[in-house]
Amino acid sequence: MDRVNLDATAFMPLGDGTTEFLIVLVPGFSQLCISSFIDPLRYANRLSGRERFRWKLISDEGTPVMCASGIRVCVDASLTEEAKLLKSKRLPDGIVVCTGERVEHYRSAPLVSLLRQCARHNVRLYGLGTGAWVLAAAGLLSDTRCTIHWDAMAAFSETFEGLKLTDALFVEQKGIVTCAGEFAAFDLAISSVEHCCGVDVARSVCRFLTADRWREGESCQSAPLGLRFSGASEKLIRIIRMMENSVDEPLTIRAISQQQGLSCRQIQRLFIQHLKATPMRYYLLLRMARARQLLELTDMSVLEVAIACGFVSSSHFSKCFRDHYGEAPSSLRRG
Repeated sequence: MDRVNLDATAFMPLGDGTTEFLIVLVPGFSQLCISSFIDPLRYANRLSGRERFRWKLISDEGTPVMCASGIRVCVDASLTEEAKLLKSKRLPDGIVVCTGERVEHYRSAPLVSLLRQCARHNVRLYGLGTGAWVLAAAGLLSDTRCTIHWDAMAAFSETFEGLKLTDALFVEQKGIVTCAGEFAAFDLAISSVEHCCGVDVARSVCRFLTADRWREGESCQSAPLGLRFSGASEKLIRIIRMMENSVDEPLTIRAISQQQGLSCRQIQRLFIQHLKATPMRYYLLLRMARARQLLELTDMSVLEVAIACGFVSSSHFSKCFRDHYGEAPSSLRRG
């Protein structure tokens, strides 16, 4: 697997040795995500004894922005004001877009203009959480390896064609950094501290924040709960990856066993032991979760969603969906 950790050029500091971020808060952003990104940088400044990182918060109108938790966060400037300032002063090291739920409905011409302006001047672009959606909508992720929060992956790949989407905590390529957000933003921030301040400061920040370590960018974000640290067989992880990559054309257990070099009985035992479900039951749950994502985050018809999730008819899909969620797909769409 290609490594997706940030290389040493990902955080080149300003001439005064300070790395400066311009952080764009979009309504509905995750408070956990932005705190996980900023606080490690703040502690790195404190533990280094100097300002190694600097940041400035902005929003569309320059007014406070409400996060998904209902907390209003004050900002320093509007997008328009900041765009004018960038024409007359040095550019920041990075533009960070922090979004959250319902990003698919967000439209901001000033933000798109600012992102494209910074991209032309080789300013590094960051998408935290579902921020990759904004970057893709601005036409900045073409032929670029990227990631997004696992809950938006299905809709993201269906909405934008030609993406090199990967299931990772964070990815850096072509001057663009995308991050799954939430606690993955902490891992991204600590990686920046390590590159700018050294591993000793990075470890000190982790200790101060009572975190025993940080994860590499290449770590998968969507491993089933409990599997990542339970000592579960790598064989089981590989099978689940196969299932996730074949939702539209579900594989049989026999086909999986042949590709993995395991017997059907061995596969059954792995799923029962670690997930308390049969392989086919777990496969169906994956397909149902993917279907719900597509219904909530895209304009695909119920039939299109059914086909994308490996069902031969909308009636069969609707029955399975109703049995699992207690309501019809059309009811969820109306909601």
